Amino acid sequence: MPAQLDLFGASALEPPGFSYWPAFISPQEEAALIGRFADLPLAPFQFGAFEGKRRVASFGFRYDYSDHRLHEAGAMPPWIAPLASRVEAHAGLQSGEIAHVLFTEYAVGAGIGWHRDRANFDLVFGLSLGCACPFRFRKRDGKTYRRMTIEAEPRSLYRMSGAARHTWEHSIAPVAAVRYSITFRTLASR
Repeated sequence: MPAQLDLFGASALEPPGFSYWPAFISPQEEAALIGRFADLPLAPFQFGAFEGKRRVASFGFRYDYSDHRLHEAGAMPPWIAPLASRVEAHAGLQSGEIAHVLFTEYAVGAGIGWHRDRANFDLVFGLSLGCACPFRFRKRDGKTYRRMTIEAEPRSLYRMSGAARHTWEHSIAPVAAVRYSITFRTLASR
């Protein structure tokens, strides 16, 4: 069931702490960003011995699933800085609070299993590019799960904070067409 959107800004949706902004960027900006993926050092996602169908590149920091630690990564590409600043300004953050940028290319049929982002990170913003995807949430409710799905449209931005970030799990169902995303994260207090 599609969620109803707020006509005056971000829609505050279930789960609490999830916000969604459709058409955060223009179609021209989307095309330019997708074009930039060809210049990135994308590599298959590694989760221990598992290799995912998606390809990723991390900047600022990266989480290593083999030693379960956060490591410094290369500096963010200069061309992404204006968009990171725009996300920060839109969210009321201070300049430079976004410390991690993850670029992801999803092949047809690729998705992400149920998870919460690592505790090293705090706020999570995702920019959806290329095609829509079912962005799913679940939270244990007794012996079952409470579930909901949001259709993350191309050029939309979402934010996870509060319960959406720390209590609910999320996943992305396998995509029907090639999809790209850019995830922006702030660091948790150390």
